[in-house]
Amino acid sequence: MIFKVMGITAGRKNSNSEILLKEALLACQNQGAEVTMIDLRDYNIMECTGCTVCTHGMTKGKHVGCTLDKKDDKKAIMDVMLNQDAVIFSAPTYDLMPTATFLKFMHRNLSYESAFLESIGAIEHRDRVGALIAVGGSTRSWQSMALECMQATCFTNDFKIVDMHLATRVPAAKQCLLHDEMINRAHEIGNNIMKALNTPVEKRKWLGDENMGWCPNCHSNALILGEVQWDGLHFPIECQVCGAGGDLEKTKDGKWKFVIAENGLCRDRTTVEGREHHMTEIGHTQGGFYTDENLAIIKEKFNKYKELKFSTIKIIR
Repeated sequence: MIFKVMGITAGRKNSNSEILLKEALLACQNQGAEVTMIDLRDYNIMECTGCTVCTHGMTKGKHVGCTLDKKDDKKAIMDVMLNQDAVIFSAPTYDLMPTATFLKFMHRNLSYESAFLESIGAIEHRDRVGALIAVGGSTRSWQSMALECMQATCFTNDFKIVDMHLATRVPAAKQCLLHDEMINRAHEIGNNIMKALNTPVEKRKWLGDENMGWCPNCHSNALILGEVQWDGLHFPIECQVCGAGGDLEKTKDGKWKFVIAENGLCRDRTTVEGREHHMTEIGHTQGGFYTDENLAIIKEKFNKYKELKFSTIKIIR
């Protein structure tokens, strides 16, 4: 079987993100994969307008798509991306997070939410794997949300992340070429993608550093204090990325570790079942909003803000 592997980068031409992605894709190609690669900067990608048309359709059991589908290149890329067996994403880090080019593209994925589309029979389930490469000019301290932000955008389309790497202290274009270990790590990512693809779906697992991150489920480094969720579920500590719930426990050697509760993966965002809970939440929230009483209250109160004007900035070109 010939696997399809796609590389998507959001970095500068011929710079670190692109070089490391190409090295990873080369490893896949060397093992017989059919490889495709794009740079998001070459395409017209509009940002999500927040119109909520896609989620309104979902609450009614309909697939209405995105209102921007015919206005830019997003759908054309998705038609290819969702037909892949694996995708490797690479992006530079700007102010702790990946570039807005990457986020703008991935935040439009909600209208392609596989958990919903599968539930109404619009698409068949497809198991995909993925890997992430984030690149920045500083240490992890100044890239602390890069991989976490990237991984958080991959759940929607069922990309099981099997490896990810944070390339640090390479601020100049092509600077990664001075670090053989960085190039070798990118190659390893490609090898791990192929290893995952050649593994039965039910046995696929994380192939990166087992000790990476606080969360043993998604290996992110981001934990938050848990709050009571919309339906009353509560965990003292949650993984900010995958939503795993549990608490911190002290090990025998005096270190802290995040221990997932027995039911702590009931809202695991990396699974279709976990995200179905969010679709239920959206339906509950929207369904409770559009009542005649609520709309009348909003109409009355909005008059105050509708006519409220402040000075703005005028740009002269």
